[in-house]
Amino acid sequence: MKLHIEEIEHLIDQALNEDLLQGDITTQNIIPKERMATALMHTKESGVIAGLEVAKAVFEKIDSSIIFEKEVEDGAFVEKGKVIVKMTGSYTSLLIGERTALNFLQRMSGIATETKKYADQTVGTKTKILDTRKTLPAYRHLDKYSVFAGGGTNHRMGLYDMVMIKDNHIKMAGSITKAVDQVRAEIPNSIKIEVETTCYKEVQEAVAAEADIIMLDNMDNELTKKCVDFIAKRAKVEASGNMSLDRIKSVAETGVDFISVGAITHSVSALDISMNFTSV
Repeated sequence: MKLHIEEIEHLIDQALNEDLLQGDITTQNIIPKERMATALMHTKESGVIAGLEVAKAVFEKIDSSIIFEKEVEDGAFVEKGKVIVKMTGSYTSLLIGERTALNFLQRMSGIATETKKYADQTVGTKTKILDTRKTLPAYRHLDKYSVFAGGGTNHRMGLYDMVMIKDNHIKMAGSITKAVDQVRAEIPNSIKIEVETTCYKEVQEAVAAEADIIMLDNMDNELTKKCVDFIAKRAKVEASGNMSLDRIKSVAETGVDFISVGAITHSVSALDISMNFTSV
């Protein structure tokens, strides 16, 4: 997944506006405008970095003359204490942008770091870790980019780019078969249809309806394996629901293609990153 700064530029503008409004009344009344400085961003814990271009864009909004030098790239795993960015420019501008840049960078790196933990549990299997729509409102592009940087796979971006037939849709349509047929009659063949199932009988119906992807929702490993064997590659298989880190490996070993994990975006902890001045 490629990060397009122009798509999230409004978020940077909003973040700077809520922090600055009338300006930084502390910095601007203490630091001389002409004072130059060098600052380093470094990690205070080990993790995967994501969001460097966003941090750069924050400083560029404030002062285009700041020299922003990346020491690593997004997706890199770094140890505690690693310098990830070196910046040179106006002391005032660097201070003004510090917190906003770190807020973006820390959250995005936290998501990437958590995603890697889950992805590491699938090594040796064909299973990929999927994200979900359980993202911070308005920050979906950033959250999903961070998942990608951490080794995960992006699922649908929203309600518009893939069909997801869930229990309430099935209730309204009357059955899985009717729901799939209704949707298929209205959408292009290029759009994938996924169906949520909760039991073996529903899986059988979803296969008969020729769903492209079948989600096994909140099933134990024994039932998951039984369903995977029955589907027999006639559709892609996604496992979902209560996917804690300590369960990922055993679920992957059942042969599912995907495991979706909402926690990598909705319950993430920011990666601790700080910025310190080395010369003023």
